[in-house]
Amino acid sequence: MPSGKRGRFPKGTPVLDAARQLGVYIESVCGGRGICGRCQIEAQEGHFAKHGISSAADHLSGVTEAENRYAEKRVLTKGRRLSCQALVEGDLVVDVPQDVQINRQIVRKRAETRVIERDPATQLCYVEVEEPDMEKPLGDADRLLHALEKEWGFQKPRIASRLLPQIQKLLRAGEWKVTCAVYIDGRAEGGGPIVTAIFPGFHNVGCGLAVDIGSTTIAAHLTSLLSGRTMASAGAPNPQIRFGEDLMSRVSYVMMNPEGRAQMTKAVRDAIGVLIAELVQGAGITADDVLEAVFVGNPIMHHLFLGIDPTELGGAPFALAVSDAVTLEAREIGLPINDGAHVYVLPCIAGHVGADAAAVTLAEGPHRADEMTLVVDVGTNAEIVLGNKEKLVAASSPTGPAFEGAEISGGQRAAPGAIERVRIDRETLEPKIKVIGGDEWSNEEGFEKVARDVGVTGICGSGIIEVVGEMYLAGIIDEDGVIDGSLAAKSERIQPTGRTFSYLLWRGDEAAKSQEIKILQTDIRAIQLAKAALYAGVRLLMDRLGLEQVEAIKLAGAFGSYIDPTYAMVIGLIPDCPIDKVKGVGNAAGTGARMALLNRSYRREIEEVVRRIEKIETAMEPRFQEHFVAAMAFPNKVEAFPHLAGAVTLPPRKVLGGGEDGRPRRRGGRRR
Repeated sequence: MPSGKRGRFPKGTPVLDAARQLGVYIESVCGGRGICGRCQIEAQEGHFAKHGISSAADHLSGVTEAENRYAEKRVLTKGRRLSCQALVEGDLVVDVPQDVQINRQIVRKRAETRVIERDPATQLCYVEVEEPDMEKPLGDADRLLHALEKEWGFQKPRIASRLLPQIQKLLRAGEWKVTCAVYIDGRAEGGGPIVTAIFPGFHNVGCGLAVDIGSTTIAAHLTSLLSGRTMASAGAPNPQIRFGEDLMSRVSYVMMNPEGRAQMTKAVRDAIGVLIAELVQGAGITADDVLEAVFVGNPIMHHLFLGIDPTELGGAPFALAVSDAVTLEAREIGLPINDGAHVYVLPCIAGHVGADAAAVTLAEGPHRADEMTLVVDVGTNAEIVLGNKEKLVAASSPTGPAFEGAEISGGQRAAPGAIERVRIDRETLEPKIKVIGGDEWSNEEGFEKVARDVGVTGICGSGIIEVVGEMYLAGIIDEDGVIDGSLAAKSERIQPTGRTFSYLLWRGDEAAKSQEIKILQTDIRAIQLAKAALYAGVRLLMDRLGLEQVEAIKLAGAFGSYIDPTYAMVIGLIPDCPIDKVKGVGNAAGTGARMALLNRSYRREIEEVVRRIEKIETAMEPRFQEHFVAAMAFPNKVEAFPHLAGAVTLPPRKVLGGGEDGRPRRRGGRRR
């Protein structure tokens, strides 16, 4: 972890060697002698149902003399081992800490550029307070509140009780001039303006956090509440991945392990704490300057972050513990920011359509549009909103982790060396690729250097979609996803693999840190299952609104932003639509969180919108299976794709039979 790579190795294999054989390149400057300490790993403890194993620290060989010598000279964090010294002695789940990852996952969740009108819930207010007077025996706190009323026009402000013991010291330190952080959202207990922090003298640094907790990645943005400028952004893999790559496996872990909920809550809060420290240091401020935070996430991430057991979300009727917006103090959940900071969590739409989907809706505004707009946040659990200013419907579809590489033989998450672009020659069936970390195609000068520097280590989500789309357009697979074995006579890229065939996308080169990458028949099936689930969910929403076509499509999320819209349509991930009306909108959930952070009116807007969205449970809809079966085909068995046909040359209809053995059998009919 967190790459999700797995394999079997003989007892006595050094963890470093096992990692490298899996394409996880842990740095080892000293050549495995236990001197440099750069190859540190952590063995996780407990039973991991998704792997079917129990992992324990004593499933590694004992600490070596080399490790003891290293620990004497430098700090070796408790629980860590040097992977060059630790030998595999039993089943293991191994974490590669972020600080030692070479092929670190790229968390593609930057803050999108958008001008947001400011009206934050927390404001900095400088006041000059009257000094004590024998003839006016008002308390220091009362005179501070009087100054806020007089100079800022607040009606009946209050001071947080935790600040009362500090007021006299703070006022005197500032020589009766202080800057107050005043929270005026109105959702806090007691309502009305409340002083949440006091700084001696004039203080003009006040920041807020906008955090998107994804099932795979966490993205955090530090934003100035005074200017609206994003001061720093940071992202990290969600450490809950070790408990389950998809959402339901994490719910299962909680069901089977009494301590599971607490473990996952602690893991995500700790990871957020690390991100906060990184952001604060990068911006050159202190944690006390962070006065507010807004969080979004899917319902299970939402519940686990808040410390709520997500078990009820594991089955019908998928009951949320809380669906409305939540406001609480940061110190209640141990966030390392100002003790008085308030945390606002956006409302959830339904049992599997969460606060992240609400944030995407707020950012992209289908409820403000005239045209029928489809907004899809593509992830392990796709969240879908469809409609316009007249009506909105929403649903989720369990796409699983295939688009992130977890169920693909050569799959990996987005990291340097991952194939992200693919083109296949229609005549020769020869491929060319691009990898993350380089701009050159594999047939261009300069690619060899890229391959030496970062390797060709696997294929990530955008590459998976493109290679499947290209294989279909080149006739390598038929509309049912079967690899055409008869093409082996034409190209050595088509190779028998057991009872089926595979496509050799990349020949391995050990010297260049590259491994052989094939697209197997099982990989095609995994993509079909994922895309069919998403498309079926979309079709159900279209049915509910009586639509045959949508007018615009917005693909949100880190993954959605890097999908080529044409290939998304070629494989039938999304319905037919004018290509120029399909666009990636980046980290829209993060944008929605920043909007709620910087302007409290957006909080009221999304709270009202969520209440009128009609929710559809795809699992309970009788036509889901019908749409799912049709969507297994490329691009679809029954739906017309005229806009796509006008943009690309679709292959003649070809359906292979023989139980996927790749022997062609054509049948009548023509593409609609």
